[in-house]
Amino acid sequence: MGSVKKAFDLTGKVALVTGGSRGLGLQIAEALGEQGAELMLSSRKAADLEEARAHLSKLGYRAETVAADNSRGADISRLVDETLARFGHIDILINNAGASWGAATEDHPVEAWDKVMNLNIRSLFLLSQQIAKRSMIPRNYGRIINMASIAGLRGHVGETQTIAYNTSKGAVVNFTRALAGGWGQYGITVNALAPGFFPSKMTAGTIKTVGLEKMTANVPLRRIGDEDDLKGAVVLFASDAGKHITGQILAVDGGITAV
Repeated sequence: MGSVKKAFDLTGKVALVTGGSRGLGLQIAEALGEQGAELMLSSRKAADLEEARAHLSKLGYRAETVAADNSRGADISRLVDETLARFGHIDILINNAGASWGAATEDHPVEAWDKVMNLNIRSLFLLSQQIAKRSMIPRNYGRIINMASIAGLRGHVGETQTIAYNTSKGAVVNFTRALAGGWGQYGITVNALAPGFFPSKMTAGTIKTVGLEKMTANVPLRRIGDEDDLKGAVVLFASDAGKHITGQILAVDGGITAV
């Protein structure tokens, strides 16, 4: 019988985390680093990345950074180039970077629709494609974890008016399944996490406007996510503990999508 503890170990693995300088991305980086992975973080702002790198370094984890705007194809190529130059390969890809836009559907700007779709789904395709072709497929190994949302599992979530965001996250759900079906033959697993409400820059306005009590009234666990609630799930998908799990979407939402 294999060791369960060893199955969750990520020593020697290289993980690229987009949107990794703060919020859920940084929490995920902490979890992967604790399990032994070496980390490459990307986001648009170099100052935020340096702060995150210093934080992870204090915890004893190796972390490097590349400032990149994943809505730009050239930046994605540069991010892959630099990660491979520094680490040699990429074992784990966390597609976390994303954006939202709040507006009534009938007034939603098409420019905002394009911005959200570009970052939330097009960039996932481009980055996953490059990393698979240049590192994962040749090595017959890979773990891709996409950040979906409960907004991609339901037509409407609370009082939010985020038609482009919800649509993009629905696309992430089936993108995950399609990649899993196509790339399983190369030893690549592809799964998605679908968080409910977690404290972040993206959700701060909603939390302030609606209030925690109202937001959690219909949540079975009567709470929103905290800074640790994604960590166990991401390590499962990233490690050999989850080597026979692919094409799955795991809601981490206190039970809201179950009722």
